[in-house]
Formats: sequence, structure tokens, C-alpha cells
Amino acid sequence: MNLTLNKDFFIRNRKKLFLLLPNNSISILFPAEEFSRNADTLYKYRQNSDLFYFSGLKQEKTIILLHKTENQEQEYAFIIEPNEKMLIWTGHKYSIDEAKDISGIKNIFYLTEFEKVFQEIYNPDSLVYYSMSSNVRGLIYENKIVAAWKESLKNEEIQYRDLDTFSMQLRLQKEKEEIDLMQIAIDITGEAFEQILKFLSPGIYEYEVEAEISRWFIKNGVEAHAYSPIIASGKNNCVLHYETNRNLCKNGDLLLMDFGAEYNYYAADLTRTIPISGKFSNRQKQVYSSVLKVLKEMKTKFVPGNTIRELNKECELLIQEELLKLDLLTEADIKNQEDDKPAFKKYFMHGLSHFIGLDVHDVGKKDTVLLPGMVLSCEPGIYIAEEGFGIRLENDILVAENPIDLCSNIPIEISDICK
Repeated sequence: MNLTLNKDFFIRNRKKLFLLLPNNSISILFPAEEFSRNADTLYKYRQNSDLFYFSGLKQEKTIILLHKTENQEQEYAFIIEPNEKMLIWTGHKYSIDEAKDISGIKNIFYLTEFEKVFQEIYNPDSLVYYSMSSNVRGLIYENKIVAAWKESLKNEEIQYRDLDTFSMQLRLQKEKEEIDLMQIAIDITGEAFEQILKFLSPGIYEYEVEAEISRWFIKNGVEAHAYSPIIASGKNNCVLHYETNRNLCKNGDLLLMDFGAEYNYYAADLTRTIPISGKFSNRQKQVYSSVLKVLKEMKTKFVPGNTIRELNKECELLIQEELLKLDLLTEADIKNQEDDKPAFKKYFMHGLSHFIGLDVHDVGKKDTVLLPGMVLSCEPGIYIAEEGFGIRLENDILVAENPIDLCSNIPIEISDICK
């Protein structure tokens, strides 16, 4: 399957942005920076999510400029002008016609024209919008451009505004096309997990598991992991962002896997914890059942009007209840706990949820009111360092009056993950 977004999607996104922007505004979407891995070798390029969302253009050194006046809305894109050396060493670059076809933007110029066009449309009363925090991988590029403005405009006091407020508002609620892409990413991720269920046995290394996931992703047309995979066996289960992935998977231990495919820039985010030998111990089964119970209860609460902050509070109470049943906490522990150091935090240190979309930790805040079409993670866990294991389970949930579990087809019941 090769599902892509067409230019109508990007045209609609720009129209929605123009509705939010005031008159006499100039909005600039900068690309993500290219970063050196070592010497003259670059990391694989990945475009700034906002720039992609409003144009579909994935190529490096691309700038989008949107100009709104009382009478008109103008759109410009600026792209690399290819030369013979570039084509020999790095391959194809967009032609002007290709950039038009992808983005639906009619005014396509080469990057060398950007400053000229900006100078032509700028006036001292212009409000200049650009991302001030979300495009962290493009800040170096943005700072260079902003410095050039100050120089070329003779130190005029440019009225800067943050574009992130508007882009976040639009990106939070997903269109059907976006949910379809996320579902493909999730399905491929789930298939990779099912491969691991067949593949895993004592004596395999964590990196072999990662390699099997990567093999399945590449085989199914996935360009990249949505984030660095966590493949954590044994006591590594309790390291929340463990990424070493080098240890031996031993008989009797658990393997916690937190990973997701990125399909056409949209992320999946899945966590499963499974017994390396194919069978839980009684204690492991107890803890697994508790975490699964919390996940099943919490995913029903991803309804319009709720917030991540409120979801966290509800989840913490459920986790606390399970910790009592597991004899990890006592009523006295809870009664004597300090307000800023609740007893459950020893075993559940992170939040329940975050937004997912073009970024695996997508735009949105803890107090953002949930609306239909938003997609979030649901990831309770219990980590027992003194017993040498932790369990986290995570599915991706679509907000609705009756929330939709986009990972519902991925095995999670004990009977489905044990041999």
C-alpha cells in the first residue's frame, strides 16, 4: 500500500491558517536544518512537521511564505535551484512544476529569491509570524534569516509573532486522511510486533529484536522509525527511555518494547511487554494483569471535553489501587505521603498520555481540551526496580464520544502473547 496526501489536503490547511491570521501578516515556515553525523556525512533528512503540514514539500532548504492583506492572500514557496554537481552527488531535486503539483502553491521561486520577495511585501506595520519553539531542528536556520532581516531592514523593529499557536490549533484535530495514514503506521507496527512474538526466545540480543522490527518496517515501505525504539529486557524494563538495546534476553525475564513506524510522516506509538521464554511467572502475570486493567479502563475516558491533566489524575488513582492489591503500597504509605511526593510515584513515574500525529509527541498541552479527531497515547505502567522488572502497555486512541482504539487488532491479552 502506498497512501499519500494530495495537494488538496495542503491547500485546505493553508486556507484554515489564513482564516486565523490577521490582516497585514507575513507567515514564514522554515525547514528543518540538515545535521552532520560526522565529517561530511549527514543524518537522513526529515522535514519540519509544520512545513510539511502546510505544503507537503519534504525537501531540505525549502521555505514557505504566506502573506495576508485585507484584500488578498498570497502563497509562495522557495526551493533549491539544482545544478549539475548537486544532481550527480545527491540526486533529484524538485522542479518548479513538481513543487506546484505537490503543494498547490502557484508562486514557486528558487531560494535565492526569498529575501527579495520578503522585502517587497514587508512594511513597518507587518506582523511577522514564524515558529518560535516547535521547529527546534530549524532554529539555526531561522536565526540566520532573522539576523539577515535585522541587517537588511536597517534595524527596524520587526513585530514578531509566534506561529505555533495557530499551527498547533490546526494540527491537533486530524482529518480522515491523516487518521488513515496513522492507521497504516499502526498496522505495520502491530505486524512487526507479531513477528517478534514468533522470533523471540532466550539467548537473543535486544539489538536482534530491533533489527527484526526494522526489517519489517523497511519491507513494508516505512521510511523511518517514528522515534528511537526502546528494546529493554530484564531490569532495563525500569529505564523509561532506555535506548542502548545491546543486552542479552534471558530466560525468565520480560522484554519491554516501545516502538512505532512513521508512515508518510505520521507516527505510530506502541508498547508491549512480553515474557522472553513465552510464559509469565505468577508475579509477572499479576502485574501485567493490573496494567492491562488500567489501560482498558482509561482508554474509555478519551472523550471530548476531557484533558490529559484530568486523565493523569484518574489513572494515578487506578494505579494506586492496583499497587495496593499487589502489596507494593499500604494504606499507611498513602496516608503518610507528602503532597508533592505521592507514594505511587515510586512505581509509576510518567504521565498516561501525549498527543500523536506528525510528531510522536505531537503538538498539544496537558490542559488542551480534547476534541473529536485528536489522537493520543494511553500508556499506563508499573515498574518494580526491587523485583527487577517493569511493565508498560500502550495503545493509540482516537478521541470520540465512544473512543476508538486504533491498536485494537494488536495482541495484548495474556493468552495472545504467551506461547
